[in-house]
Amino acid sequence: MANASGFLTPTRGVLPSLCVNRSGFCSHEGISRRVFCSSTSESAAKVGVSESRVPRLVNRGCKLVGCGSAVPTLQVSNDDLAKIVETNDEWISARTGIRNRRVLTGKDSLTGLAAEAAKKALQMAEVDADDVDLILMCTSTPEDLFGSAPQIQKALGCRNNPLAYDITAACSGFILGLVSASCYIRGGGFKNVLVIGADSLSRYVDWTDRGTCILFGDAAGAVLVQACDTEEDGLFGFDLHSDGEGQRHLNATMKENETDHALGFNGSVLGFPPKRSSYSCIRMNGSEVFRFAVRVVPQSIESALGKAGLTSSNIDWLLLHQANQRILDGVSTRLEVPSERVISNLANYGNTSAASIPLALDEAVRSGKVQSGHTIAAAGFGAGLTWGSAIVRWQ
Repeated sequence: MANASGFLTPTRGVLPSLCVNRSGFCSHEGISRRVFCSSTSESAAKVGVSESRVPRLVNRGCKLVGCGSAVPTLQVSNDDLAKIVETNDEWISARTGIRNRRVLTGKDSLTGLAAEAAKKALQMAEVDADDVDLILMCTSTPEDLFGSAPQIQKALGCRNNPLAYDITAACSGFILGLVSASCYIRGGGFKNVLVIGADSLSRYVDWTDRGTCILFGDAAGAVLVQACDTEEDGLFGFDLHSDGEGQRHLNATMKENETDHALGFNGSVLGFPPKRSSYSCIRMNGSEVFRFAVRVVPQSIESALGKAGLTSSNIDWLLLHQANQRILDGVSTRLEVPSERVISNLANYGNTSAASIPLALDEAVRSGKVQSGHTIAAAGFGAGLTWGSAIVRWQ
């Protein structure tokens, strides 16, 4: 039975009819292997307008069928950072596991990276851009205040104008996007959903603060989530959470531009017009974030596994947000997952926020490490504070 934070894989028995709730699926007994969903554009072409608005019953699962990634051309090593801040390669690598990171320059754009990653995912899945029903851009660093997703739709050349919008959840963003895609497919009749994780946190780093500037890099990764028969369903369970009390440990808050001056004469209201605002650099209490991650992430993964009727011994790979090697080691130890089953590319890219999971997945798939039928426990965690996990099968 499903609840507000996950659902069971349909392969374990007869799937009851489903209705969408606020963060997952709730089940009802009595009707087997059918899902209520609204009509798709495909069905609308076969029936009249009035009929196409009537919900219909379909078998519906979802699976990951393609992935892609892209990184900036500029690589910044620990030795490069040692030239601008008091640090060295040994100090950084011993504390974080990071040796290099990629950083956007004037020649690159985050939108361009996201579009490149999405195109690679579509190519792997052998799906045309015109067949995409929805684009979810998971980012906390859009290049437009109103969101970057529509620009991805434009760059891909999707002539059917599918809905495209941003999801802001920092390093948990990709997991939230993945679960959102499953909801649109299972409950909304969508067929192909692009989920993109892309961030350029280098633009919000204080490059004089060695506690944070050593951690972050820029990148984009994408997966295509596709509708399938319930027997092929590839999203077995999930678990999502947030805790606003922890925001003080990791944030980049709004600040007013001190050079602007509010008008306060000739009868005008003091403080109006408002001062121009911008975001502060990333501020983080590293020790608190570490304690938070190694505590909640294993609990979340175990919860998602339980909803899927699985244990950690059933997974082929553990794929965590690539934040810090110590966190990866701490979580894998608590879950009793051996290091050879932990996917990590942290040394080459650093913490790329929402991009880190799809970036690492893409490299693991293209290298042959992750193969068709493998079960993956993925988890994201970060600012908000937010965290979540999903148990998926690759293709």
